[in-house]
Amino acid sequence: MDKPTLVILAAGMGSRYGGLKQMDAFTPEGDTIIDFSLYDAIEAGFGKVVFVIRKSFEKEFKAIFNKKLEGKVEVAYVYQELDNVPEPYKNPERVKPWGTGHALLMTKDVVKENFAIINADDFYSRQAFIAIVEQLKNTAKDSYDFSMVAYSLKNTISENGYVSRGECTVDKNGFLVDVTERVRIEKINGVLKCENNDGQMVPIDENTTVSMNFWGFTPKCFEFGDELFLEFLENNKESLKAEFYLPSIVNKMLESKKASVKVLESESKWFGVTYSEDKEKVQKEINKLKENGVYPTKLWS
Repeated sequence: MDKPTLVILAAGMGSRYGGLKQMDAFTPEGDTIIDFSLYDAIEAGFGKVVFVIRKSFEKEFKAIFNKKLEGKVEVAYVYQELDNVPEPYKNPERVKPWGTGHALLMTKDVVKENFAIINADDFYSRQAFIAIVEQLKNTAKDSYDFSMVAYSLKNTISENGYVSRGECTVDKNGFLVDVTERVRIEKINGVLKCENNDGQMVPIDENTTVSMNFWGFTPKCFEFGDELFLEFLENNKESLKAEFYLPSIVNKMLESKKASVKVLESESKWFGVTYSEDKEKVQKEINKLKENGVYPTKLWS
């Protein structure tokens, strides 16, 4: 069995953060959040890393990561560009990337193994990587048996503003029924609320199972995305900000009845950076982990 591959979604603009958070340093040693995901992934048994980035910061990005990973894991890059869409849908006025679902589709020519996919700006914990590697190693490459690491909503919110999360419905056997992208979840007057389909803010249970875009796929997943993306483009051709989310593809997989998604629950507390104000808290959390010996002071020495 091939070692699984890790795909890291790092093409975002960080508009709410105010900069390219995927390259921001969070420790005196210059570690990014991605560094900890990479370290945990290599320790867990991933054999290859594929970064999804944009050409505009390719040089700076490679300068940070290539040297660190040399000799430790195979590395590849793919590019999520605004013009990676059919000609009729190209819009010179658009500046925002097309979303996580589009990013996934960009990897299909380089990912031939079972793989996991994560966000660049989320800290998932080592336990999550160990769980997904075990699942991927025991999954046939030609199957439609997919998986995800899920978190409890209360462990994934920011104190500094709203966040986007995938609200998951899970059946009694631990398989995903569907996932709904909630683009706005925030605490208002001490009550956790989400924006519903009518644009109203309604209460949401803090114990809701949510997706943090930590999915485990076989190469069969690529069968589902292209047609759905074309449909999305047709429906959103006038919009400069509409995004094609990965959960849209997952729901298509589930609707097909061919695929299943095993939910691997994580009790870990997520942390990450949506807003610049989140940075100080993340720095403190990472410092604690280093002090407690979970990570060495110098990750890559």
